[in-house]
Amino acid sequence: MVSPDPHAPARELIGTELQRVVRRWQQLPLDHALSVAPTVRELVQSLADRVAAAEGMPCVPVPDLGPAVLVDQLRVMIYDHDRAGLDPEPLAVELTALRRAIG
Repeated sequence: MVSPDPHAPARELIGTELQRVVRRWQQLPLDHALSVAPTVRELVQSLADRVAAAEGMPCVPVPDLGPAVLVDQLRVMIYDHDRAGLDPEPLAVELTALRRAIG
């Protein structure tokens, strides 16, 4: 018998919140996106640092490629976070806060 994944609810919430963040990001006027981009970048960098630490790698800055690809960077880092086996619970909370912060 396979035991249920105790992190399934958090992973589901992460997927839902990521969809909401992406959808909202695509609707933002450029000036608003630019004003909240540092908040998104901060989460992207934080995720990159956590993944690097979990994998025993040095932390390196995530390149600033502009607002057009920022949510793609977020998606990649969320994928990497999951693949590294990190706890999804804090990330679910962070994504909810990010969605609220970008409006």
